[in-house]
Amino acid sequence: MILVSFTFKNNQTTICKCADKRGNQRREMPEYCVTGGTGFIAAYLVKTLLEQGHVVRTTVRDPENLDKVGYLWEFNGAKERLKILKADLLVEESFDEAIQGVDGVFHTASPVLVPYDHNIQACFLIQNYATLIDPCIKGTLNVLSSCKKAKSVKRVVLTSSCSSIRYRFDVQQVSPLNESHWSDPEYCKRYNLWYAYAKTIGEEEAWRISKDSGIDLVVVNPSFVVGPLLAPQPTSTLLMILTIVKGLRGEYPNTTVGFVHIDDVIAAHVFAMEEKKASGRLICSSSVAHWSQIIEMLRAKYPNYPYESKCSIQEGDNNPHSMATSKIIGLGFPVFKSVPEMFDDCIKSFQEKGLL
Repeated sequence: MILVSFTFKNNQTTICKCADKRGNQRREMPEYCVTGGTGFIAAYLVKTLLEQGHVVRTTVRDPENLDKVGYLWEFNGAKERLKILKADLLVEESFDEAIQGVDGVFHTASPVLVPYDHNIQACFLIQNYATLIDPCIKGTLNVLSSCKKAKSVKRVVLTSSCSSIRYRFDVQQVSPLNESHWSDPEYCKRYNLWYAYAKTIGEEEAWRISKDSGIDLVVVNPSFVVGPLLAPQPTSTLLMILTIVKGLRGEYPNTTVGFVHIDDVIAAHVFAMEEKKASGRLICSSSVAHWSQIIEMLRAKYPNYPYESKCSIQEGDNNPHSMATSKIIGLGFPVFKSVPEMFDDCIKSFQEKGLL
């Protein structure tokens, strides 16, 4: 019998396939579904799972749009083991086909918007339930409903955010923040923090549905994700970094936030899926810093870029705090990469792609 194995970052070895001497396959690695495959986290997750030997299904709104999904087909193993399926967060049962028969689901699909985008703040009551809140809540309901119907699904890993933890009136008093802390929706409303509001309500709904349905749910709560650009063009957090470095925003955020390397975020998701002892929420974050400190660090190492020099007057997001990662580390997860390392990897990828 032939045993093929992979050793992952947490030094755990997983058997991929068992075959007899004739090469007949007896046992395969788990097959996973990753929702929202073109997202920053999702694309890296698809890439990593393929490299580990898994069969991967991922969902997008338009699988035929090669401008958006084409780079996914370039991943090692994609032609043999990747399936890209159509699904929409707001369409009931649209995830049924993608989830039926898989062993685990990574639900990463969600609106990812910069917290101070003026389009978010404007006319919130009229438009934001359609653009931000609805996809978080209805999308979670639709995905988990498909998971419940698919008897094969053993665990669901949901990508939430530290934004569902750190927005509180008493944040400085209770810091360091841990998995037991939740953002206060009233605080989010007061300071127009609609992304945090959506992530908080969305995660609460996920826990309610999972408990009612008996679904084994583990939630990863990453902070601000930084790292090399994988897609053809930057979106979400990477686009925000690029515009700050190039001085295109007019100001930098008045934000104190945790930062985390994309490698650690992906490793945390795989860990959450494969580690039997993993449960509940898992904070995924390195050091906390204000954006002024990040710019100062980058300017010292990469002085030839214009950078933003004016700080936003936005209130409510600059409270000093720290994030406790003792839970995931106590389960055997390695130490998180440093802020300088993650930004070096990010800036170098921008340079390599001709964006800087």
